[in-house]
Order: sequence, then structure tokens, then C-alpha cells
Amino acid sequence: MTATAGRDGLERGVSDDGAPSGGSGMNTGVLLFIPYRAMERRVFDALRRAGFDDFTVAQAKVFQRIDAGGSRLTDLAEHAQITKQSAQLLVDGLERAGYVRRVPDPTDARARLIVVAPRGAELVERSAQVVGEVEREWEAHLGTRGMHTLRRLLTRLADITDY
Repeated sequence: MTATAGRDGLERGVSDDGAPSGGSGMNTGVLLFIPYRAMERRVFDALRRAGFDDFTVAQAKVFQRIDAGGSRLTDLAEHAQITKQSAQLLVDGLERAGYVRRVPDPTDARARLIVVAPRGAELVERSAQVVGEVEREWEAHLGTRGMHTLRRLLTRLADITDY
């Protein structure tokens, strides 16, 4: 086992196979959140520099759950784990900023779908570029095999945790 210093300066034990030792003090959820937060920060910084500075993290959480063919507000609220009223407010802001639009649901004349508007598609494209950059950096750090294993395991976890 070796000791490595984290960004916070605290030493953490790492076994010879690269796994954190039991004394790292961080649970798995926190270990999953730290890289997510770093990626999110990189994406938001790049989007702001590109002129997409009129949306919030809360709006992004709803926006990223919109299906390719559109989503109903109730589904977005459920996936974001917020109330329908909160989702309504967030979607209203996204619509005012031109990121989404509402269209009739072809399967139910009473319902509306939230779909990504052209400005939202530009945001998605720029976000994907930044995510690709970050993932290439992570792969350089973890190695191709390590990155493949990470993605495979996280996909398996998503299968049982994504609502």
C-alpha cells in the first residue's frame, strides 16, 4: 500500500491495485460526486465563455434529462427528483432563454412535450466537446483499460440507480 496526497493535502492510502484503502474516509457516493463536480465545473466554465451564461445548475439538471424526442414535464420532475411546480419554473426559464420549447405531444392531445430548441442544441454540442476533453484527460490518467472498466461499472450502477 502507498500513500498519496489528495488535492486537499490529506494523505489517502491506496492499495497496490489502485483501490482506496479502507481508511480513506470517503464513502463511494462522495468518490463518485467529486469527479462529477469537477466535470460539471469545467462544462459550465466553458459554456459561460461561449456565451451560454443565462442558465443555472438547477436548470441544467432538468435540461440534461430531456429525451431526444421530447419529455413531459412530469417525467422531467421525476428524473430530477423535484416537484412538478419546481420543474415548471425551471423549464419556463429555459424556454424564455431559448434552450427549449413546448410542442404538442403526438400521443396525447392534452399534453405537451418539452424539446430542445436550436439554441439548446448548440449548448449540447459545446457541452459534449468539453465532456470529451475531460474524459480524454481521465483516460490518460487511468489508462484505457481503467477508463473502460470505470465506464462499465458505472453503467451497471446506473442500471439499478437511474429512475
